[in-house]
Amino acid sequence: MILPIYIYGHPVLRAHNAEVTPDYPGLQELINNMKETMYNSQGIGIAAPQVGVNIKVVYIDVDVLAEDMPELKDRRLVLINPVVTVDESAPTVSREEGCLSVPNIHENVTRRERIHLHWTDENWEEHDEDIEGYLARVVQHECDHLDSTLFIDRISPIRKQLIRSKLNNMVKGKISCSYRIKVAPHNRKR
Repeated sequence: MILPIYIYGHPVLRAHNAEVTPDYPGLQELINNMKETMYNSQGIGIAAPQVGVNIKVVYIDVDVLAEDMPELKDRRLVLINPVVTVDESAPTVSREEGCLSVPNIHENVTRRERIHLHWTDENWEEHDEDIEGYLARVVQHECDHLDSTLFIDRISPIRKQLIRSKLNNMVKGKISCSYRIKVAPHNRKR
């Protein structure tokens, strides 16, 4: 089922996200719905808070970028309770990012190029992997959602000021998207 994407200004994006246990009701259905929602929205990653569920689950599929970045071929990840350790000795790179929850805004974000990721998959198998490059960026971006952080929290104050009116319009529900959205409760759904 395609779920609405919660938009900047909705409190669910800033709420605490709980760890998931194997007995979490409807987890596989939620993961399937997240996948369908992400593909419908033409995203490459989605976190549970973006569909209104405050738990630590992320889905990433960067295979669509494999033509330009062959290392991303067949990289699809379900991350349950992921733990990201940023390699502080790795170089930083500034690249443009966007987000389904902050539509029509793209800004340069500086991130480390290498991380260590520990997670559980949908079969409750644990994984550890050192990840570099673009996939490391996507993992950091999506896992930020689990810490109630959006990519716009990582841009300079000057850049944030320049997009302030667009952000204010999102909070007010004055936004148009090609996918289903849910704005803050005090605003109209569009």
